[in-house]
Amino acid sequence: MKYMAVLFDLDGTLLDTLQDIADSVNKGLGYLGFPQHEIEAYKALIGEGKEALALRALPEHHRNVVTVEKLLAYINEEYSKHWADNTHPYEDIPELLDDLTVNDIKIAILSNKPHDLTKMMVAKMLSRWHFEIVVGALPSVLKKPDPAAALQIARHLNISPSQFLYLGDSEIDMETANGAGMYPVGALWGFRSAEELLDGGARTLIEHPRELLSIL
Repeated sequence: MKYMAVLFDLDGTLLDTLQDIADSVNKGLGYLGFPQHEIEAYKALIGEGKEALALRALPEHHRNVVTVEKLLAYINEEYSKHWADNTHPYEDIPELLDDLTVNDIKIAILSNKPHDLTKMMVAKMLSRWHFEIVVGALPSVLKKPDPAAALQIARHLNISPSQFLYLGDSEIDMETANGAGMYPVGALWGFRSAEELLDGGARTLIEHPRELLSIL
């Protein structure tokens, strides 16, 4: 078998987190007296960490350090209370993870979401499956699209990067996969378009999670 492991993105790939993220940011914007966004608009704002999300959510002429930090504080407070209100695995993700487990394919997660929260979400929403390693954003870890963390995961599993499939839903994920020498697969059920995934370097696009098995 050519591929021995799958590295997953979290938001927009394994878990549909859009509603809870949008609600938390919109509440923060409301507290500060700024316009809120439609839920669908957040698909283009998510992906590069909470600081980038707060910056992009603010009106352009209010994107200063002080205001971004105020909004981040509100977002963190709201999201810590409500991150599990609507978040759930996408349809067929449990079945995909079952299939990978049965076939002894190693699985891991790499997210730009804060590390502790990433671990907490996986423990609550995806505890049925054994992920070899779960990595979120840490001060010592360069965020995607830098490939360093993906390469560290490959070393941790003692599996060549060329034997990894990387499944993600954004251009950032595809750039990370290519930078690490992994096979980039774009998830069309996530937050970004097929065009963006292809521009980012996706070699294959799939519409449903279990289509990943055909690549294996």
